[in-house]
Amino acid sequence: MKIRLFAAVLATLAISATYADGTAGASTLKVNLNAVVRAGIVQPVDGITSAGQPDEAALKVFAEQGYKTVIDLRTEGEDRGIDEAKVIEGLGMDYLILPIGRDSISFDSASALDQLIENAEGPVLIHCGSGNRVGALLALRKSLSGADDETALEYGREGGMTSLESKVQEILSAD
Repeated sequence: MKIRLFAAVLATLAISATYADGTAGASTLKVNLNAVVRAGIVQPVDGITSAGQPDEAALKVFAEQGYKTVIDLRTEGEDRGIDEAKVIEGLGMDYLILPIGRDSISFDSASALDQLIENAEGPVLIHCGSGNRVGALLALRKSLSGADDETALEYGREGGMTSLESKVQEILSAD
């Protein structure tokens, strides 16, 4: 009995720790997929969640948590490690592809993503390989909706933008 209680307390602490570090909680736009799988919980921010490449276990958690659509920004030549379309459709979610390479980061691409999000049944998981492209497009999308540059960049960082930040800054400054 004491062992089961101790295990339950440890499990609760592990889930709490996951939320405390922001990797699977409701206030995190980009999630750590390993934490999502461990916790079995994920919640969208403004109807969306950003991530790197999910595996089948992570996709199952998203489906169980009520996500309806997955938007894949990876290009055709990028290895997903699974038959993503088959897995997603088998879980009852819609699978949409918007292939965005590093050179395709633009306001036009952000508008195309915005259209997919607006027309998708949500909540929506958006992913690329690491979340970098997702965050970059989310920053530009935020700018298109009227946010100032710093607010847009911060939103992009929250969405996973890392090495593409300088490219997004150039695009924002040219506007």
